[in-house]
Amino acid sequence: MRRGLIARSAVELPDAVLDARIARVRAAMRDAGLDALLIYTNNTRPAGVSWLVGFVPYWSEALLVVPRDGSPYLVAALTFRVKTWIERVSRLGEVLHNPRVGLKAAQQIAATHKNAAVGIVDFDGLPAGIAEDLREGGPELTLSDASALFAKLRGKADPAEIALATKAAAIARQALEAAQGDTLNAKIAAAEQRARLQGAEEIYLATAPDLGRDARFLRIEGERTLGETFALRATVAYKGVWVRFVRAFCDSEIARRAAAQFAQAVAQLPSDRGFAGFTSWLVEGCRMAQPLEPLMGSRLESVIPPLSGALVSVQATLAIDGQTIPLGAPALLGDDGESAALLGDPLFE
Repeated sequence: MRRGLIARSAVELPDAVLDARIARVRAAMRDAGLDALLIYTNNTRPAGVSWLVGFVPYWSEALLVVPRDGSPYLVAALTFRVKTWIERVSRLGEVLHNPRVGLKAAQQIAATHKNAAVGIVDFDGLPAGIAEDLREGGPELTLSDASALFAKLRGKADPAEIALATKAAAIARQALEAAQGDTLNAKIAAAEQRARLQGAEEIYLATAPDLGRDARFLRIEGERTLGETFALRATVAYKGVWVRFVRAFCDSEIARRAAAQFAQAVAQLPSDRGFAGFTSWLVEGCRMAQPLEPLMGSRLESVIPPLSGALVSVQATLAIDGQTIPLGAPALLGDDGESAALLGDPLFE
């Protein structure tokens, strides 16, 4: 469940931006012969629906229906009492409520076109119960996977999304800069407080408490003894856009050398050549519903190269003079042959 404030800003995410995204999706639907597009959302897979209509669920689940003609509407498992809130934070024609969202969505589509061709974004990730309800509610509907269609449209960031990612990166950076205190828990509490006060919808903090022993980031329960070098990672959501930022507490000179190598490696994305000397690395981004999907990295068997102009979050680990240095920051991939650029330099102390 989300713990931060979810509120729509018509300045940061204007109606015209959402309308333009819907128009692009509809054009692709017409080319593909689709009568409707379905996108599933819950608190772990919010990114597809939030990109199109601005809705981010605190909890529960819903299906967004984008007809080829007519306004998008949401079928939500949430009760009617949250209807006005959903309408306030979203750009929707209608909000329908039913605990069986698949059944209701299929019935709505079939009521106007019983033989409709329906594309489903991230079909493989759709819960089995909802898929069964779609078939029950619209037995004559033709269901197909529209993941590739949507990912091609979603993969490149528009100016509004870049601005939101930049704000999310600033919140993450400020949160990590505020991580002060005598204990690890004090640092985490201070970082989370700063992020909430800056308007983060969510922040998840993880730590590598002793880089001399283990560079993996963990969610901490209880207190941990900090090593001579350690690191914090903030995963922040703002207006539906997610980023990761890392702060390493280590030797400052080594940190500067690591930061320079990291920036050079990121600049070459989506080529992985720059990461050849790194211990490990990972690029995450959004193609459909998962806000930070692993796309390419040293430990991934399959690679999904991000599109030019995509927003990604990059993490990497580098060994310099016997010290292990984790790095991480969001980046914008270059367009038309331009180099990728970080949205903020990694933090060190």
